[in-house]
Amino acid sequence: MKFSCEKALLSAAVSVTSRAVAVKSSIPAMEGILIEAGETLRLTGYNLETGIQATVPAEITQTGSLVLSARLFGEIVRKMPDDMVIFTAQNYTVNIKCGLSEFNILGTDSEEFPELPAVDQQNALTIGQPVLRSMISQTLFAVSDNESRPIHTGSLFEVDAAGLTIVSVDGYRLALRHEAVDEKKGADAFSFVVPGSALSEVEKICSGEEAVTITQGARHIMFQTGDTVLVCRRLEGDFLAYRNAIPRNNTVKVEVEARALLSSIDRVSLIISEKLKSPLRCIFGDGMVSITTKTAIGDAADQCIIAGDGGGLEIGFNNKYLMDAIKAAPADKLRMEFTSGVAPCIILPAEGEENFVYMVLPVRLKAN
Repeated sequence: MKFSCEKALLSAAVSVTSRAVAVKSSIPAMEGILIEAGETLRLTGYNLETGIQATVPAEITQTGSLVLSARLFGEIVRKMPDDMVIFTAQNYTVNIKCGLSEFNILGTDSEEFPELPAVDQQNALTIGQPVLRSMISQTLFAVSDNESRPIHTGSLFEVDAAGLTIVSVDGYRLALRHEAVDEKKGADAFSFVVPGSALSEVEKICSGEEAVTITQGARHIMFQTGDTVLVCRRLEGDFLAYRNAIPRNNTVKVEVEARALLSSIDRVSLIISEKLKSPLRCIFGDGMVSITTKTAIGDAADQCIIAGDGGGLEIGFNNKYLMDAIKAAPADKLRMEFTSGVAPCIILPAEGEENFVYMVLPVRLKAN
């Protein structure tokens, strides 16, 4: 096998594919990157759950394939001078030259590398990279890490005539984002659940402005953008019926500037830590919300201006859960809806299209 390509392009492809490489595995080949020089140069990383494949523009003079340690190959390419990389492999001995640098390292047989699953297209949709990236980042925080309900360790992708809805839930909060899609193929409406670990990689590969094609197969999902393909397994099971879980006939509605409320919560949270946990006590009055908390090291209080009258509603929150939802909300002005101090808080955009909904469950407060 012999090929030559630009160092910057090869380095980018190695860093993308190594995200899907197993850190430690009983199969040594899975700790490596599969390099295939055929009609094109392809690099693949696969940990049996998520696989990433990148195609690199290269001049191939001799075809072949082998596996190289992802860590070592990545470091070599990253630290080489900015020049053409000349890669030659004879049996399993690999010679890598770039400028005045030269390395000779050992590779392993490509037969030992697990095959990336083929995705048989059932349904597909196309959406812009920036849109998908923001939708993932604004819902991923609410994905559950509790393995007792594996289906909730991923996000639900629901596609219908109105567009794409992504929903994440973890038992304490819910995050929902909705956007129109560029194109869709297959059934009128379809849905699937993508593991959260795979979505954090999808978010990273969506770094440009092009479109992403998402293909739903029988057991796997494929995300394809430009020269990069990510394949991951689907999560099976019954996802929460989220439409029924979101209360919409709320009696108390107030509007608030997201940044101002976030600053108030942030200040009060200074005396809360991993060891000293305490809920935020929020009292929504007329034009003002008072936020207080008390831990072993002291107490803190702050106020934030709101539009509307909360009628003196007192409700407790986990500070992190409330902050995560407000930070993720893609709007400057938010509407917060409540029915009582023990019912969920719903966060929506105060103006314009309702393209996001966040729900945070309250914490029971002890009597003063």
